[in-house]
Amino acid sequence: MDREQARAVVESGAAGLEPVTFVESVMVPALERIGAGWETGAVSLSQVYMSGRICEEFINEILPPSQASGGVHPAMALAVLEDHHMLGKRLVSSVLKANRFAFMDYGRVETAELARRVELDRIEILLISTLMLPSALQVKELTRLLAKQGLKVKIIVGGAPFRFDKELFQEVGADATADRASDVAYAIRQVRGGN
Repeated sequence: MDREQARAVVESGAAGLEPVTFVESVMVPALERIGAGWETGAVSLSQVYMSGRICEEFINEILPPSQASGGVHPAMALAVLEDHHMLGKRLVSSVLKANRFAFMDYGRVETAELARRVELDRIEILLISTLMLPSALQVKELTRLLAKQGLKVKIIVGGAPFRFDKELFQEVGADATADRASDVAYAIRQVRGGN
């Protein structure tokens, strides 16, 4: 919750690392520990929320802006499913842009609304970021809704719950998982059949 102390950590640690590497190796593990603290009752939801906002603020400062290409890609979207942490999505967004993928950014969205938007936009690959386990478990309901609508969407998930439980992505009906934001381009190629 101490923005100035957090800034000092960022300024001292980010100097020797690539921005994405710093975020993945310092910020993401810190937020995961805070999220685990919330699940055990040691940390309040307001602390989880504020720490995420502080990290997002610093991410916007240290990650360079980049542009996506207009190349030929499957219709793709990125979303945070029923969670309040946008950090993972911000990281994935930067990696997608750096790899010149075109995509729609849905931001934070509820399960039923996400299913509706996927159908409306004819999304072929859906990337979902979560930090908390209850949000990760909502992917199962999403896959049920998409199947009910007759949609065949490739789903790639990421975030702490999927790193802690390597089988969880299959249990919720996703096609692939990416342990780190930097792995997302590989995961996309996997679900596209290596193209």
